[in-house]
Amino acid sequence: MLRDTVLVVTGEDTTADLVIGELNERRVPVVRFDLADLPRSVALTAHFGRPPVGGSLRTGSREADLSAVRAVYYRRPSLPRFEELSPQDALFSKDQVRFGLGGVLAALPGCRQVNHPRRQMAAEYKPAQLAAASELGFAVPPTVVTNRLDDARQFVEEQGVAVYKPLWSSDYQEGEEARTIWVRAVSASELDESLATTPHLFQARVDKAADVRVTVVGRTVFCVRIDSPLTDWRENYDLIQRYSVVEPPVGLADLLTKYLERFGLAYGCFDFGIDALDGTWWWYECNPAGEWGWMASETGLPIASAFADLLVA
Repeated sequence: MLRDTVLVVTGEDTTADLVIGELNERRVPVVRFDLADLPRSVALTAHFGRPPVGGSLRTGSREADLSAVRAVYYRRPSLPRFEELSPQDALFSKDQVRFGLGGVLAALPGCRQVNHPRRQMAAEYKPAQLAAASELGFAVPPTVVTNRLDDARQFVEEQGVAVYKPLWSSDYQEGEEARTIWVRAVSASELDESLATTPHLFQARVDKAADVRVTVVGRTVFCVRIDSPLTDWRENYDLIQRYSVVEPPVGLADLLTKYLERFGLAYGCFDFGIDALDGTWWWYECNPAGEWGWMASETGLPIASAFADLLVA
């Protein structure tokens, strides 16, 4: 049974592959699996008492000693579908996997969690992000969250140009095709009574020269400028004109570290817009499970190595 193991909880994922490759080069034992692999190829027995958590987790090829796990790296794990069960039994079984296997992993003592799932969940709420960023001293564009039509229209009119952002990236289907709601410029005349259905986030639009994706791993900061003509560069990667490695403004790296500490995160992907007039880096958001693999490939930045450093520290 393997000891001093790094558990990598993920499905088929090229970004996770980069981190695992770094760990393999350092001869660090790795056990890779997905929550969705239960019960097909994952078996778990966890004991609680002395030691606080003991037992083992076994995959098709390896077995880890739960009392001696070094770190857990969560990379967008998925739950099993249980398609052979009735809808009610499938729902029950998914919850048991999430709170059973997922709960055991989150409870492992003395190991680094990147990121701890409960802390990551707390950090995903955009209103909490905005409040923390403002308190810490980031430049945050004027923002409102509301389901009152009059207040939304007044805010948009006062800003001159505003954007709408979803508060959460929900799974959205049109027929068999997955859809994404991108950041969009809005005018007051576009808003109607349907806004009352649920809270909406509106924000002053930054007159930007470019965007910046900042990946912070522990205390290591990687900044990449993204030049794109789109309001939301993620909408069409083919229109991105260039990626450039840049240095953050003086003092920003310390603010980023303080932000991660505020939420108990080991890493995060931050998005900023660079003001076209005075170069201010305007805060947009922090994704505590953000994507960075393609950016490392585009720029050659050693982000995977930084993750390996973090996991074996």
